[in-house]
Amino acid sequence: MPAMATTDSVSAYATRTMRRRVIVALVGAGVLAAMAFNTTVVTIGGEADMRQQAFNPDAVGAQEFPRIRDFVAARAPDAAQLAEELDADRDGAIAAYATMAGAFPVMPVSFTGTAGEGRSGIFAFEVDGLPDGIGIRVQTGPAINGTELRDVTGDIVFGDFTNQIEFQNVGAGINRAMAAEVLSDLDRDALSGRTVSVTGVFTLINPQNWLVTPVAFEVQ
Repeated sequence: MPAMATTDSVSAYATRTMRRRVIVALVGAGVLAAMAFNTTVVTIGGEADMRQQAFNPDAVGAQEFPRIRDFVAARAPDAAQLAEELDADRDGAIAAYATMAGAFPVMPVSFTGTAGEGRSGIFAFEVDGLPDGIGIRVQTGPAINGTELRDVTGDIVFGDFTNQIEFQNVGAGINRAMAAEVLSDLDRDALSGRTVSVTGVFTLINPQNWLVTPVAFEVQ
């Protein structure tokens, strides 16, 4: 028969078991302490919480568009006046009104005119007082292209974003915010022949052909 365990051997076994349990507990406590040391408590809505949220171009667009609209409205000259000033002193007119976006100036403008036929949401306008040879078109959506709204204030810049994709996407987000506020109720099928007051921006690439992105569009 196997020899019965002595009191000393039982005591030694119990001591070893207790020692292992203490070691395991100490290791576990150390791991938990390390986790706590490296964990940042984030308050919902706090600064750290905002940093951890994914980039949302539509949220940026909704935040930025009202001040862009107000900026353009405060600076926009009448279209006929702007055309005359550009013809007389292009550099002076650009210095007075424009924001440079790369190599090209982004110009604010306002006018009241008669909408012509539209194609793909872009309508030509007849505007009294414009010099011969200058045409104005306005994009009304649903898709709004270009980055004029993003660029016109001059303070939304590439360095504010992680990469070029974010910078492009914020331009699209601002365009969508504008369309939601300004163009959502527009009946494009009934627009031709109507008198419309427009305030907006265009990139001065072709001085005879202005493609305007609106910030205000009022059908009379």
